[in-house]
Amino acid sequence: METAEFRIAGTSKYNEDSPVPRPIQLETERLTLLAGTLDIARAEARDRAALSALLGANIHPRWPPDEHDKAAREFFLGYLTEHPDAVGFMGWSWLLRANESDGRPLLIGGGGFKGLPLEDGTVEIGYSIVEEYYGRGLATEAVRALVAWAFGDARVCRIIAETLPHLRASQRVLEKNGFVRAEEAAADLGAIRYTLPREIWMRRAQ
Repeated sequence: METAEFRIAGTSKYNEDSPVPRPIQLETERLTLLAGTLDIARAEARDRAALSALLGANIHPRWPPDEHDKAAREFFLGYLTEHPDAVGFMGWSWLLRANESDGRPLLIGGGGFKGLPLEDGTVEIGYSIVEEYYGRGLATEAVRALVAWAFGDARVCRIIAETLPHLRASQRVLEKNGFVRAEEAAADLGAIRYTLPREIWMRRAQ
């Protein structure tokens, strides 16, 4: 049985009054995941050099992946501008540690959530990774840590994800993390929806 193995390396300054401090950095076996702040979202949308400085990382020459397009970056920026308390429930930068060329990590992927939990406790997860790193289990590793992080918030009752029927690799990432096909239709035309209720995740984590 697979469980999430990661180390919390920080807490969010936007949630200092919360009874449960929120991490801004997760360490998995091979990755450092950094929760996107408003400053990071601004840099990601408009200033590649500033993004590299804020992350303390090199940026892959083929960044961003196709799925992480301009519209997605502007969405994250707009949401965090309106909801500064949403750090952690928006994008996370995925850094591959120990780049052999200069000792700096390398930005190779991104993923996270599409906003704060809804009234029914639902959050939606999404992710993308530079094609060079397909097939190495990195997305599965990152999603596992992000799912565990989200369920650390008592407001979250289930996590959903939407993908396209031909993206079998994306579907496998979800399935390896306990997601199953949902009965309800996806919001996006032509997509399929997966779901992971808290109780299913908890049984897998035991």
